[in-house]
Amino acid sequence: MANLENLYPRTGDVQTIYLKNVISRNNIEVGDFTMYNDFVNDPKDFEQNNVLYQYPINNDRLIIGKFCSVACGARFLFNSANHTMTSLSTYPFPLFFEEWGLEKKNVTEAWDNKGDIIIGNDVWIGYEAVILAGVTIGDGAIIGTRAVVAKDVPPYTIVGGIPAKPIRKRYDDAAISNLLALKWWDWSEEKIAENINLIQSGNIRKIVTVQP
Repeated sequence: MANLENLYPRTGDVQTIYLKNVISRNNIEVGDFTMYNDFVNDPKDFEQNNVLYQYPINNDRLIIGKFCSVACGARFLFNSANHTMTSLSTYPFPLFFEEWGLEKKNVTEAWDNKGDIIIGNDVWIGYEAVILAGVTIGDGAIIGTRAVVAKDVPPYTIVGGIPAKPIRKRYDDAAISNLLALKWWDWSEEKIAENINLIQSGNIRKIVTVQP
């Protein structure tokens, strides 16, 4: 079975890693087998290069499920990248509290807090895609190259563009419901290995007959 403690799952490939093995921040969670590829920077620097504006003062979280594929340059942009839209000015006065005689405890009023970024299981995030704070991406979704995702993405939906919009669903509604109930990504490694041909075949009618 797979060695999930192995940083590099492919022999001789130092551009592709099991992402969870390089996570050090308490507010980032990554599921088993989720991979990240980077041919520009060292993939081990994912937190520094790809998870941006995630300041501890916000307590905002990045949660990525199992068996996701994250392409080179994909970025997750958190709440501190925002400037407040409730003020007459977008200038971040609270950030410069010393200059303007404001309360340090109110520094987060400089930006709007839209919440966590939550990525489901078996999600493919394309090259240089950007996921904004507050977005939830459902299981099985595909995010197109250089898409900017500002709104939630339903399960098994392909989105692309700036801002990202739905292109099509990968399967019909009944098939999507069956896949979401099946949750193959939660199976044991042994069970996945036994049924990997069915998973790869794309034959939903057969895969849903697998016994729990």
